[in-house]
Amino acid sequence: MNDQNRYFDMLEVRSSEAREADHLSALPIQVAHAKQKSAAFARLLEGVDPVQIKSRAALAQLPVVRKTELQEMQQAARAEGGNVFGGFSSIGFGSAMPRVFASPGPIYEPEGTTKDYWRMARAIYASGFRPGELIHNCFSYHFVPAGSMMETGAHALGCTVFPGGTGQTEQQVQAMRELQPAGYIGTPSFLKIIVEKAAEMGVALPTVKKAMFGGEAYPPSLRDWFLERGIAGYQCYATADLGLIAYETESREGLVLDEGVIVEIVRPGTGDPVAEGEVGELVVTSLNPDYPLIRFGTGDLSAVLPGQCPTGRTNARIKGWMGRADQTTKIRGMFVHAKQVDAIVKRFPEVARARLVVTGEMANDVMTLQVEASTPAEGLAARISEAIRDVTKLRGDVAMVQPGSLPNDGKVIEDARSYK
Repeated sequence: MNDQNRYFDMLEVRSSEAREADHLSALPIQVAHAKQKSAAFARLLEGVDPVQIKSRAALAQLPVVRKTELQEMQQAARAEGGNVFGGFSSIGFGSAMPRVFASPGPIYEPEGTTKDYWRMARAIYASGFRPGELIHNCFSYHFVPAGSMMETGAHALGCTVFPGGTGQTEQQVQAMRELQPAGYIGTPSFLKIIVEKAAEMGVALPTVKKAMFGGEAYPPSLRDWFLERGIAGYQCYATADLGLIAYETESREGLVLDEGVIVEIVRPGTGDPVAEGEVGELVVTSLNPDYPLIRFGTGDLSAVLPGQCPTGRTNARIKGWMGRADQTTKIRGMFVHAKQVDAIVKRFPEVARARLVVTGEMANDVMTLQVEASTPAEGLAARISEAIRDVTKLRGDVAMVQPGSLPNDGKVIEDARSYK
């Protein structure tokens, strides 16, 4: 840490020119490494001379690999008894890969042995946490990497972690009361539930003064709700594939990009970079050698903010999560894909069409599958509800509607939530 105790390290305040030079120097090395160590990129970048990929213009000529393609390549490889990662990982099972995770799809992600592998310590520090503190971590430790992402970052920072995970609200309140953590890491909606439960139980949580949030949008209304209760919450933007991409600072003016990624904003459906300030899809090149994703399309929309962060951090800033470039949406911290809706519908031959509608205010998502069925059998809605939970791992309501009543607009998922 620097002498002002404000920045995680001096990389955050190096000149923009120095950062760009460092990134563009590392870029051809990473492309060469990906071609050599990743069978998937050996195919995807066939004919590409890594030495020539030394500018953003050259990078923009490489193909964008979107999450759907990564998922399809993984599934194809597994169906043939091949590499479970579809050839994208440069490391294999054993001591080099202590954990492997699954995110919805499923997509499998490796975790390497590098300290702070997901690079979360920088975001945790910017949220106000400091070495020697206890953090109550309520991201899931089951299947998905979120819990481990935050724990390894906290350990790299020098913090102790209570692995609270998800659910068991009363026990979470009890642990917070007795352990007195410095703060919370998890989704904002779950901390809101915990705080409300503590009030209902008559339990004070005086030490929980700060929080780092992820997995959901964090609107100003919810930020103010926490501030009224003495909790300063900051958000980070990370994915299971890439780790940390950007993080919020005390200025609360956008999210500062992480030092370990090269970010482009491209026109949705293409690989063409857009002008600064224009909304487009976030495409990220990771400098992680264990999982060297080159031009990975996140499917998330955002835009670059002009100027630099008032805190003195010099990296570019993005506005944050502004929706999806495709119909995939995030509900209660979990991605739900159009393909999952299709998988649900195909279980019931009597269902003609369906549309998943997400409503409610942020932190109170309501997921309803609107279903057209000409002759719905008794108990069909209940069976479809069970299928929703089986496929998406989330609870959802079912609304039977008249045949032909759903809009003929090609939408499978409609996000009708209020983001105010």
